[in-house]
Amino acid sequence: MTVMPMFPLGSVLFPSMPLTLRIFEERYLKLLGDLMGSDQPEFGVVLVSRGSEVGGGDIRMSIGTIASVTEIGTTDEFLGLESFGVQRFTVTDWLPDDPYPIADIELIPDLIWDDSLMPARVHLESQVRKLLALASEFGDLLFGADIALSDDPMSAVWQMAGILPIGELDRFDLLRSQSAEELIAQTYEIVTTAEETLRAMLAANDDDSSPLA
Repeated sequence: MTVMPMFPLGSVLFPSMPLTLRIFEERYLKLLGDLMGSDQPEFGVVLVSRGSEVGGGDIRMSIGTIASVTEIGTTDEFLGLESFGVQRFTVTDWLPDDPYPIADIELIPDLIWDDSLMPARVHLESQVRKLLALASEFGDLLFGADIALSDDPMSAVWQMAGILPIGELDRFDLLRSQSAEELIAQTYEIVTTAEETLRAMLAANDDDSSPLA
């Protein structure tokens, strides 16, 4: 097992997805200082299932992703960092927050890619991009339908899960996938359900805007 500093967040981090943090809370400023002094700056990200990111007292999920820090920077207003999801883990024990969250973790083996899944992966990408295009009609999105994905197929599938405009509990279900096939299948199911929901909303809006007979 490995002892790792932790950063509980209100969002899920997937492998192969970027994470930008603005840091202002005192305990995490201490974490930032410790990361700056590390040869391999990494921290764990877990989803806060209940409570707030700020101030402690939150309840946290037990599965998360290690974030590898790529850049630490400062402005006149805040300190921050750029990082990248690298590997999933399970929390085996939460240690005292001294001064920031720390946990014993056990690494989860990387999902293994099988080239027989390539047709499903290509179809999933098509559906994900179609969903993003549809969802953009309801407002600005963090990721557009034309976003570039990794050339590595396993990384690309994680990225497809990461760019979906869905709730965090759905994201957490995807994070728990035990195989590449399961991740593709679950992502496809969520995409299909989300598309049906959005199309129903569009149809309802069209009905509401129709002139009375």
